[in-house]
Amino acid sequence: MTVLTISPQGAGQFSVAGQMTFAAISAQISTVCAFLTSAKQITIDLAQVTAADSAGLALLIEWKKIARNHKCQLVLKNIPEQLRMLAGLSGFDLSSHFTLQP
Repeated sequence: MTVLTISPQGAGQFSVAGQMTFAAISAQISTVCAFLTSAKQITIDLAQVTAADSAGLALLIEWKKIARNHKCQLVLKNIPEQLRMLAGLSGFDLSSHFTLQP
């Protein structure tokens, strides 16, 4: 099992690495989201995500919800194809909360 890590990369910039899967996402990762309140805009780079499933999409949705509640814009960068496909199947990709950055 791969550990999912969230690393600061500068002001309002974070990198996620590892697997965004049910097996790798612990209950702690979805409740410890203090980084989402550190700036008015947070960019999360997902380029180092090696695998993802519906739990990964659920985590992104939870992050979006927390960010919205804190009036923070959350921008997702380099979203893995697996997450894009799941977001498309669920319709989440069409929501105003799914802001992409190339």
